[in-house]
Amino acid sequence: MSETTTTTPEVIVDTRDGVGRLVLNRPKAINALNHGMVGQIAAALAAWSDDDRVRAVVLTGAGERGLCAGGDIVSIYHDAREGGTGSREFWRDEYILNAAIANFPKPYVAIMDGIVMGGGVGVSAHGSVRVVTERSMIGMPETGIGFVPDVGGTYLLARTPGELGTHIALTTARLSAGDAIACGFADHYLPSAQIDSFIEALTQTSVDDALARFTEPAPPSELVAQQGWIDAAYSADSVPDIVARLRGSGVPEAEKAAEQILSKSPTACAVTLQSLRRARAAGSLEEVLNEEFRVSVACLSSPDLVEGIRAQVVEKDRNPQWSPATLDEVTDEQVEAFFAPLGDLELGLTPPTPTATATATAVPAASASDTRPGGTAS
Repeated sequence: MSETTTTTPEVIVDTRDGVGRLVLNRPKAINALNHGMVGQIAAALAAWSDDDRVRAVVLTGAGERGLCAGGDIVSIYHDAREGGTGSREFWRDEYILNAAIANFPKPYVAIMDGIVMGGGVGVSAHGSVRVVTERSMIGMPETGIGFVPDVGGTYLLARTPGELGTHIALTTARLSAGDAIACGFADHYLPSAQIDSFIEALTQTSVDDALARFTEPAPPSELVAQQGWIDAAYSADSVPDIVARLRGSGVPEAEKAAEQILSKSPTACAVTLQSLRRARAAGSLEEVLNEEFRVSVACLSSPDLVEGIRAQVVEKDRNPQWSPATLDEVTDEQVEAFFAPLGDLELGLTPPTPTATATATAVPAASASDTRPGGTAS
């Protein structure tokens, strides 16, 4: 007697009444992204971009815990230890997807309910309609595992008011709904009890009408209320100087921020600060994604990425032994090495041309990953 096994799709792709639905469907892992999921999302967006039957796209996450906890960092850990290339190719297709979402020619509605971290930010915060709830907890936690904010995160962080993004990146601070809207990571506030009704309304009316009916004024941002000491400290030119200013400010929250930074990978913090400053001067999301790809690939051969994931996720002793161990030991040469060109391995994204139509700019970005060796986004 044969057994019948059913495979649960990791991304549920569906269309109904003019709305394309994308449901990240790994609730036990808080919908953490893997390479296959990226491919499924990219393929759906490529198909829907010029399908007149689809008016808008809605992204949600299965389960009660959140939209997406980020990428599958355990597989990154094994790649970094063993010299594998799977993570590099995952990032390649993931960043191409991030650009495709930013350039999608129709409303892309991301419901950023619950936990939205790392890669979860990449598939949501570049959308055209970003909705948060009272349960939203958004962040870029990379420096805590010896990594650097990616998925276009440095582009978003560099464009927050003042130096809020630098504070968020270096401390891995979590953003509430009010913080996320104030910092440009989200647009609209919706009580979580109204999510299902809001999505149903999207099948019956326009996105603007549904937003007008269900969204409410955003709660105040506690982070923005602290911008005075944040701007004063984080405008410094180096991480050691930032820490010194935080400790010398006399503000209890600033002292706490200094301790948070000092617990993170010194190398990752130094590279992150440089990434943010470079992203601030960049002319496009695509330019930033290209540079983030260089940095991410360099992180694969950095001892801190393996050590950070080991300490925080694999063995969970919460006691990473960083190398170098202190901020003062990180040299400018070490930091610059993370930005070195990759030659034939470059990501190579280009921004849409101003004269091109929205449809023409979106499809190549989504379909480019189809031609990559070993890609799964066909």
